[in-house]
Amino acid sequence: QVQVEESGGGLVQPGGPLRLSCAASGSKHFSILDMGWYRQAPGKQRELVAIISGGHTKYSESVQGRFTISEDNAKTTAYLQMASLKLDDTALYYCNVTTSEASPVLGLYNYWGQGTQVTVSS
Repeated sequence: QVQVEESGGGLVQPGGPLRLSCAASGSKHFSILDMGWYRQAPGKQRELVAIISGGHTKYSESVQGRFTISEDNAKTTAYLQMASLKLDDTALYYCNVTTSEASPVLGLYNYWGQGTQVTVSS
């Protein structure tokens, strides 16, 4: 089992920056294949914001050029640097991690964090 924990959410004014962190940890060996940030606003479906895999990144059109996803050297923590925040960026932001693990069964596993709230308001 892998635990995923997000942090860094909060209240920010329009145009301001905010940085989210996502840390993956576990008691057994695991390899992270990708880490992604998703968000869900009230009354809307959860949507992909950004994802990083093997150093390659992908962004949704709505955040392209404003948000940057990165990872630490250990590749167990992902960051989402958000700039020029808009009211529409208000949402619960979730981290999603895909891993390769040998137990309980060799295969790919997918985990979600509990989410961190980002509120953009003046």
